[in-house]
Amino acid sequence: MTPGEQERSSSLAGLPALARLAASAWWHATERGAGLTLDLGSRAVRTALGSSPAPSNRDTGESPTSPEGDSETRRTSLRERGKELLARSADVTQDEELHPAYARILDNLSPDEARILRLLATNGPQPAIDVRRGLPLMSELVSPGLNMIGAEAGCRYPDRVAAYLDNLNRLGLIWFSRETLRDINRYQVLEAQPEAIQAMRDAGRTARTVRRSIHLTPFGTDFCEVCLPLDPPERSGTEVGA
Repeated sequence: MTPGEQERSSSLAGLPALARLAASAWWHATERGAGLTLDLGSRAVRTALGSSPAPSNRDTGESPTSPEGDSETRRTSLRERGKELLARSADVTQDEELHPAYARILDNLSPDEARILRLLATNGPQPAIDVRRGLPLMSELVSPGLNMIGAEAGCRYPDRVAAYLDNLNRLGLIWFSRETLRDINRYQVLEAQPEAIQAMRDAGRTARTVRRSIHLTPFGTDFCEVCLPLDPPERSGTEVGA
C-alpha cells in the first residue's frame, strides 16, 4: 500500500460505512480527473513547443508496432527492388541508354553549376591552389582551393563557386585531385590573381602554394555529353574578314 493510500484509509476510518463508500468513490474520481488533467496539460505543452504528441494505443485502439517489424518490411522492399534490377540487367531486350539519375541531378543544379560543368567538359581540368603557411611537414592551411573557375565559366555569382563545387562533388560529377596539371603557366596565372596574392600576404613570410586540379568524373563526363549542349554558341552577324 502506498503512502497516499495509507493516508486515505486513515482519513476514512472514522466515517460511517455509507459515508466511507461515498468518500472513496469521490476520491477515486478525483484521482482519475487529476490524471486526465495532467495528461491534457502535458499534450498542450508539447503542442505549444511545436511537437505533436503521438497518440497512445489507448486513444487509437491499435496495437503497438514493432520497430523490428518496420525495419524488416523496408529491408524486404529494398531487396525486391534490387532483385528487379538484376532481372532487368539479365534481359537482353532491355534498352536503357540513359542513367536514371540524370533527371534528378538536373533538378539539383543551378544555372551557374551547369556553366561550370560545361567549362570542365569543353576546356578540361582546371587548376586550383591551396595557400599554406609554415614548413612543408608542419604547415597551416590559409586559403584552400583557390581557382578561376567562376570567371572562366562566366558564373553570375562567382562568390558562390566554392559551394557550387561542393554540390557538384556531392552529386558525383567532379572530383578534387592532388595532381598538378602539365601546363605550369596556368598556375602562374592563377597565383597572380588578387585573391591569391592577398592570401599569400595573409600567410606571411612562410607562405607557399600547393598546386591541385579539379576534374570531371567519368560519370560527370557522360552526364555532360547527354544533358548539356557543349557546342560553342552561334555568333550573330557576319565576322570581320569572313
